[in-house]
Amino acid sequence: MTAPTSDVILQRMMSLHPKIIDLTLDRVWRLLDRLGNPQEALPPVIHIAGTNGKGSTLAMIRAGLEGAGQRVHAYTSPHLARFHERIYLAGALISEPDLTEVLDECEAANDGEPITYFEITTCAALLAMSRVPADYTLLEVGLGGRLDATNVIARPALTILTPISLDHESYLGDTLAKIAAEKAGILKRGVPCVVGPQQDEALEVIEATARRIGSPLLKHGQHWHAFEERGRLVCQDEAGLCDLPLPNLPGAHQYENAGAAIAALRHLGQGEVAWEAAVTQARWPARMQRLRTGPLVEAAPGAELWLDGGHNPAAGAAVARHLASLPERPTHLVCGMMNTKDVGGYMRPLAGHAASLTAVSIPDEPNTLEAEATAAAARAAGMRAQTADSALVAVRAIAAAEPTARILICGSLYLAGTILRENG
Repeated sequence: MTAPTSDVILQRMMSLHPKIIDLTLDRVWRLLDRLGNPQEALPPVIHIAGTNGKGSTLAMIRAGLEGAGQRVHAYTSPHLARFHERIYLAGALISEPDLTEVLDECEAANDGEPITYFEITTCAALLAMSRVPADYTLLEVGLGGRLDATNVIARPALTILTPISLDHESYLGDTLAKIAAEKAGILKRGVPCVVGPQQDEALEVIEATARRIGSPLLKHGQHWHAFEERGRLVCQDEAGLCDLPLPNLPGAHQYENAGAAIAALRHLGQGEVAWEAAVTQARWPARMQRLRTGPLVEAAPGAELWLDGGHNPAAGAAVARHLASLPERPTHLVCGMMNTKDVGGYMRPLAGHAASLTAVSIPDEPNTLEAEATAAAARAAGMRAQTADSALVAVRAIAAAEPTARILICGSLYLAGTILRENG
């Protein structure tokens, strides 16, 4: 089968810069100017940064706005199975012809000059979204915020900061305060920011940034609250209280993500129809996603299979809390991680909830942590661990020993993408 034209162009774009990540906005501004500054023609923008929860929060806002009849663009990263997942145009993923067209234009306008893959593809997304009518644009930051390629919107309608924790320290800084300063770089003068739950060190930096530039804050715990009560989600802000179903995205950590989404929707003037759609209609793959069909499920028909792409200590803690809330069942992890991550920090919260961990290398990923190194980290965290050649081999072995086990495939969005491609 011939590869889609977009895949060929995307492969060429990988070689336009010697580094995968090189944080600056200079190259983005140069290319956007050559493209006619499409970022200035977007529908009202909601810009979302944070370490954990930004994708889920975006998904809930999108579901809420669409439930209220609004047309929504969304830009997210990374993709799981296909690049097209990153660009959502007014209700549908970008088509292959439209993606090829904007990639071609960006490649021609760039004219071979150095630019990272994320920068040029972000410009392509902005170009595509500028050409399709919609009511709102949702932009998810790729890395950090201040120098992220998405941070080119002069005056968004709203910004959002989801919980901030340690991650990508080699790019964003080695303290929570430094990382928070980078994330808070999306704040704009006069533009309100919905702030999710934060550690004190991060919140102090966010508040100082907001004071300096004049950005009003809508802070969790002060201006809005979200909590579970009697099997319902209660959200409260200065406009009053709303009583909603629990989020359809699993995990108690989604309550606060849902609260941020509801706070955003209320600020945008959306009502009950949007609030309920946000918590009942959101779709966000590989975030404690239950697998119900495909070769993996067929390999373990009596088991309960889950998939999660979280990869940092905060994500490990969130997954651990969710596992603790599920009915008691022997739980086994199948884990593959990138060599840039805090593997021990991710695994330690999970150690008390897993009977074993089977480590795998992530297929076709040059930055994978080798399976034996992942297994060694699991043992250091207190888990019984072994390796397998693939997730399928691991699932088969677990099911053979314990047919009714709960199996969670976890550790990386890149591994999750492989699973979704092969198990679709």
